[in-house]
Order: sequence, then C-alpha cells, then structure tokens
Amino acid sequence: MLQLNKESIKNVEKWEQAGVETLKFDYEKMVALTKENPTWVHFGAGNIFRGFIAVLQQALLNSGEVDTGIVAVETYDYEIIDKIYRPYDNLGLLVIMNADGSLDKTIVGSISESLVGDPSRADDWQRLQEIFAKPSLQLASFTITEKGYNLKNISGDYLPDVQEDMRKGPECPKSVMAKVAALAYVRYKNGELPLAFVSMDNCSHNGSKLHSAIDAIARKWVENGLVEAEFLAYINNPQKVSFPWTMIDKITPRPSETVKAELHKIGFESADIICTSKNTWIAPFVNAEKPQYLVVEDNFPNGRMPLEQAGVFFTDRETVDNVERMKVCTCLNPLHTALAIFGCLLGYTSIAAEMQDPLLKRLVEKIGYDEGLPVVVDPGIMDPAAFIKEVIEVRLPNPYIPDTPQRIATDTSQKVGIRFGETIKAYMRRPDLEPQNLTYIPLVIAGWCRYLLGLDDQGQEMGLSPDPLLDTLKAAVTGIRLGDAASVGDNLKPILSNAELFGVNLYEIGLGEKIEGYFNEMIAGPGAVRSTLQKYL
Repeated sequence: MLQLNKESIKNVEKWEQAGVETLKFDYEKMVALTKENPTWVHFGAGNIFRGFIAVLQQALLNSGEVDTGIVAVETYDYEIIDKIYRPYDNLGLLVIMNADGSLDKTIVGSISESLVGDPSRADDWQRLQEIFAKPSLQLASFTITEKGYNLKNISGDYLPDVQEDMRKGPECPKSVMAKVAALAYVRYKNGELPLAFVSMDNCSHNGSKLHSAIDAIARKWVENGLVEAEFLAYINNPQKVSFPWTMIDKITPRPSETVKAELHKIGFESADIICTSKNTWIAPFVNAEKPQYLVVEDNFPNGRMPLEQAGVFFTDRETVDNVERMKVCTCLNPLHTALAIFGCLLGYTSIAAEMQDPLLKRLVEKIGYDEGLPVVVDPGIMDPAAFIKEVIEVRLPNPYIPDTPQRIATDTSQKVGIRFGETIKAYMRRPDLEPQNLTYIPLVIAGWCRYLLGLDDQGQEMGLSPDPLLDTLKAAVTGIRLGDAASVGDNLKPILSNAELFGVNLYEIGLGEKIEGYFNEMIAGPGAVRSTLQKYL
C-alpha cells in the first residue's frame, strides 16, 4: 500500500510502479536547509497553493535550481494544518484531471514545514517571527481569497478584530492583515530587511489591495504611538518592500470522490476527504485541471527564485494588468458567464455538459472570437486567440472538472460591467466599430434579464443564485409574464439604463431597445429561449 509520509516516498520504485511521479531531490535535506535559511513563506494553505504554487517550486527543486522549499502558513482554517499537512509530513499528491479522463499523479514535496499563523499557537507564531527575521527570506505570497484583504464591513466600518488590532498594536494580532503587518514589523526591527509581499489571489490589482490593507494598519499603529513612524516609511519604501501585481488562472476544485476511488485502485491509502468546521473541503490529494497561468510583476527587493523556468511569466505592472483584462473582459470570464446564464435557463447542471450543446458552444465562440477578439487587450506575452481556443476546446469541455452554471451565476450583477461592459465601451472608442452592431453580448444580457424571472425555458420555477442586488433586480421584472410581451413595458429600463451595472447606459448607445427585442422573443412561451438562440446563432 502507498502511504503519504517521508519514509514511504523513499521507496521510489513502488510509487513509480503505481504510476506516480516522485521527487527528484533529497526531501529531508531540503527541509533542513529551509529551516536554516527560508526563502519563501506562503499564506493560505488551500488547494490552489498545493496544486499549483507549491508545484512551481518543486520544479526548481527537481532541476537543482534551488535547494529550499516553501513554508506554508494558514491564518484562517487551522484544521488544514492539523489534519492534512502535519499527519502526512507536509506532503501532498497532485492529480491532474485530463480532458480524456486520464490522471497524471505527482508527489508534491516542496513544502518544508507548516504553521498556524496565529499568536494563540505560541510555538508556531514564534517560528514565524524567526523566519521573518531571516535575511534569506525573499518572498511572502498569499492565496487567502479576496475577502482576506478586507478591513471593513459593507457599511464601511472597520471590522471588530481589525479595530482591536489597530488599538492594541502588533503584539497579539487577530485579523489576517494585522498578522502580516506584525510580521513585517519584525522584519523592520531586524534591520529593515527587504521583502516582496506577493498576492496571488484572483482579484484585480491584488498587490495594491494587499499594500493598502497593511498600510492602513501600520498608519493606525503609528497614530496610536504603538510603533515607530519609520515602520510606515519602511512599508512604503519600494527599495525595501514591494507589493507586485499578479494574475493567476487555474481551476482546483474540491477533492473528487471519483479521483479518490481511482487512487484507491492503485493502493493509495491517504485519500480521505474531509470537510473542516469552517467548510473547507480538502484531502491529502489535490485534483486540478492541467492548464495554468501565473503572471507576476517582476519587483523583488531581496531577489527571487527563477520561477520563469517553471512557466511563470515575469513582466511589468502594465502587462500584468493587460493579461488580467484579456482574461476577465474577453477570453474566459465572459464565456463563463454566458454559459452560466443560459445553462440555468436550459436546465444544465454542468458547464462541461453545456459545451456538448452545439448551440451554446457556438454562442461562446461568437462572443469570444467574433465580438471579443476585435477589441481584446493584447498583453504581448500570450496570444489571446490561442487562450480563447484553449478555453473553448480544452478547459470548458473537460467533464472531469466539476463546475456548475448555478455556481458561476453567483453575483452576476457584480460581473456584467467588467465581463461585457468593457467590450461595449471598447466598441464605443473605436471609430470603425459600432456597439449597436453587437449581437451576441446583447443576447447574453437579454438572457440575464430573462433569468431574473426565476423561470426556466419550460416555464418551471427555477432557483436563482445569490447576488447582492437580487431583490432590486427581481423587483424590476416582477410584473413581466411569460407569453405576454405587453407586460414588459418599461420594466427593463431601470436595469439596462443603469451605468453602475454596465459602465454605460445601454439605451444611449443603441443597445437598450435591441436587448428588449431579444428579451421579448425569449418570453414568447416555453422553449422560447432556445428558439431565440437558434434564430441568431
């Protein structure tokens, strides 16, 4: 049987006979060297880290380019460390879910130690402070989700833990950003040592979000006389401390029961899937899609490891921003949202299954190739057309990536401005293009309005995904009845004229009435959504 621990992985032949790729470096030597001279700390010990970021460093360890690993730190869900990292000697198993159903399996052994990032775990916190005092440390990276950088609630008030941290200082922080600021203060106190704080979360301008949060806390500490004013200057000195922007793209869904069953067949015993008390689904293995992208602003005051040799793109801030816009505005996210809306209306529960529907596949091709590519932001370091091709032909149709239109439809009101409004505005800026000539993006917007009725294409009641504006949007369409075009009236105007939603008043550019026309066709009766798509596709 195959067990995930440092003794078992020494039996290389046994693992490789089972079809598992093994380490090409001395694991215990790496652990010892990293303990003495750590170079990389990562906050957020979940699946995207284990299935993507840790594997990048492993590639460099395998090739002999580096000899140290990554210290994994968890600041939110401590069970991940207690139940998934330490019982398995910080080892993991990466399972790539190929579109043909085959699985590529690799032991991941680049994580040297795992720590709970909280002063309540005194030994772990002391160890973290030791690490941040080391001159060797080059990089502190993050995958803590976008909400991890939020200091305030929806009303704009600082969260209770953040308020307490600002009042009490760096001695015993509770909030994630205050913990990071406290560790930065340790680095400042040990000689203003340089460091790059690198957010790798999937949000726009992530480095600026991280910088703003740490800066806000440091300012309050200075105001309250809890730290020296020079600490704030250190945080804002780009020669000492940097906050690079990044763009990350890889799907690492929750552990799959199907993958677990396949691992049992090869004798892999360490495959138990757990759900923590904080609702994290995790296992000693990580299943993920094969395509992956990481683009990083090359700004590292204390040097960095040669991750470009593992496929990372290093570039300037503007290019990172352009890659983000390419993905979010044209090449991936708009296609996802289109599939989410029509998938819900047409009764699908799988994005991959939608891609087997010729009509929906043609829709995303038209949105991407015909309407998106003419105005795409070309970042120069990757080809937008090739990116879309991979999305449409490899990524979205992969039946082994369990994603649903219902999940993707969440918070659509917060997404339409970026995913469709930016392309519409790009058409407005181009003298050779007219936004009113668009067809497929307006079809999707009409489909979203049709979705808000809460009835599927057969007229059956359909649950709507969570959205902060759902009540307001539903109220706008509440008087509209299926089969009654006269009931539409001016009901869509508050939605389609809302520049906060789309970045532009759609009536002012000749699209409002066009979308209303598509919508009227979609409410003609049962089956009208599909027949409308067939008419225009």
